[in-house]
Amino acid sequence: ALEPLSVGLAIGVASALTGYLSHPSFYCSYVECCPSAGKRLNATALKLQLNAKLFGQHLAKDVVLKAVMGFSNNPSPKKPLTLSLHGWAGTGKNFLSQIVAEHVHPAGLRSKFVHLFLATLHFPHHDQLGRYKEQLQNWIRGNVSACPHSVFIFDEMDKMHPGLIDAIKPFLDYYDQVDGVSYRKAIFIFLSNAGGDLINKAALDFWTSGKRREEIQLKDLEPMLSVGAFNNKNSGLWHSSLIDRNLIDYFVPFLPLEHKHVKMCIRAEMIARGYAVDEQVVQAVADEMTFFPKEQKIYSDKGCKTVQAKLDIHEDI
Repeated sequence: ALEPLSVGLAIGVASALTGYLSHPSFYCSYVECCPSAGKRLNATALKLQLNAKLFGQHLAKDVVLKAVMGFSNNPSPKKPLTLSLHGWAGTGKNFLSQIVAEHVHPAGLRSKFVHLFLATLHFPHHDQLGRYKEQLQNWIRGNVSACPHSVFIFDEMDKMHPGLIDAIKPFLDYYDQVDGVSYRKAIFIFLSNAGGDLINKAALDFWTSGKRREEIQLKDLEPMLSVGAFNNKNSGLWHSSLIDRNLIDYFVPFLPLEHKHVKMCIRAEMIARGYAVDEQVVQAVADEMTFFPKEQKIYSDKGCKTVQAKLDIHEDI
């Protein structure tokens, strides 16, 4: 038979060990945990990454950095942070949303607290709108219940059924709770090509009038984007109550990219592949890209979207 002292000592050691292993600081070093309520984002790190990886988007960088940091530093936000990113393909919308997600949850898109929805994959059939609405509400409700700091990214908004996004309107509104769940710490990001033509025209008008691209301000584009998204049947936000009720905090424009920005993308891709940057190759890849308007050839019509594929054929060089 075991002596009482030995039994008591064994129980004490086991309890201490169990307590240590279950302590958040230890447990969360091996298993992804939802950020604690008091955790703040690192503004310097986010700014450095945006500057290093997002090219030619002074407006988007400035607006999103201030919006995300202001939201993170607010101990009691009145609603979730809701951003709507607009611009042509290849201008950096996906890139920026991934950077934001990584700073909230280090695993980024691999995190169980970051949720990416693709219109053509998750909501392909317009005749099943009712079912999609119910599924979307249940998914968001369940995930925010598990982690208040969840991030939801909706890509291909311009391919989404008009009205579907309104299903989540109660979660984005100024409510303390909805059915016992608070959504105020969550982040919602909408990505859309809709409004790209309006943005490109405004950028071209600035160039025609002799103004620098960097002089374009948010106030020059945001009102036009919100009205354009509301009235565009292919925006995913057509006649949406999210716009009507002013629940989208920022409409963020992504400007068309110039030659110099495309070259920055090429250099970054070469470095990512472990290559030494060869300016001859950079120029060769840039020369294979197409630009508009046809006569002036100022802006890339595909942004940096085809840089990887173009660089592939120069691997031998």
